[in-house]
Amino acid sequence: MQPRNMSMSGVVDLAAVKAAGEAKAKAEQARAESARQGGPAAVPASSLVIDVNEAGFENDVLQRSAEVPVVIDFWAEWCEPCKQLGPLLERLAHEYNGRFLLAKVDVDANQMLMQQFGIQGIPAVFAVVAGQALPLFQGAAPEAQIRQTLDQLIQVGEERFGLTGIAVDPSAAGEPQAAAPVPPGPYDSLLEAAARALDANDFAGAVQAYKNVLADDPANTEAKLGLAQAELLGRVQATDPQKVRTEAAEKPADADAQMAAADLDLVGGHVEDAFGRLVETVRRTFGEDRDRVRLRLLDLFEVIGPEDPRVGAARTALARVLF
Repeated sequence: MQPRNMSMSGVVDLAAVKAAGEAKAKAEQARAESARQGGPAAVPASSLVIDVNEAGFENDVLQRSAEVPVVIDFWAEWCEPCKQLGPLLERLAHEYNGRFLLAKVDVDANQMLMQQFGIQGIPAVFAVVAGQALPLFQGAAPEAQIRQTLDQLIQVGEERFGLTGIAVDPSAAGEPQAAAPVPPGPYDSLLEAAARALDANDFAGAVQAYKNVLADDPANTEAKLGLAQAELLGRVQATDPQKVRTEAAEKPADADAQMAAADLDLVGGHVEDAFGRLVETVRRTFGEDRDRVRLRLLDLFEVIGPEDPRVGAARTALARVLF
């Protein structure tokens, strides 16, 4: 097997990674230009994170969700995991710069909202898009998984509801000016080391090398794609394909069996089969299993790349299941 291509000629286009990043940057630039030329009035960055109560929920969340996805963080002062998750969500709200709003709900002071959303424990994170509510995750999830969830939420908002977010004015009164960021990298040596590890079938070494890059530069597209690829190959390496296929056929609602089979599908070049299998498994499962399958599907999207039309089609199918 040729690890870097995963025996999938034409499936993974490593040369297109930089082009995808440039396309994303151009889209962001077009969005900002549109706002300057008569789009909605820019809001101060402080408006990206708001405290919401029952009285203001309709105006602050439901109505705003018609123009931008609203992420709701249900928290309480006594909740220790909330103290870890809350600041992370606030930082991401500012980093995403108007692609979503963060609404914070103190459950002790807003018991009715907690009951209406059917919350059993906190922290719990929901989203409202175009007036429709959906659960995102519960507990202090890792930042990488939270980013994946937010990216998908934004994608669904744009593709299904035409929500492009809101413009942010960093120079608004009372807003501190951010210091110019220091460009990350370069990471040529680390990325080359990861590629050599893949060529040697050292998937654990490749995973670690890509993680080293992402620890310093979380948005590095080449490292994100390489990590997803290395993790996939590492999972498949020790499996018995015949056993995996048999278990998947016998247990159509088993999350682990279907994820293992989807990995084999992708490595074998059957991209639509892999995506379709996991979308169907999301439909059949609930709770933690459903979230695990959804996240695995997002990982496989990273392997193929966001510009591939099969990824776009699968995202739309997943959105139908989730919504």
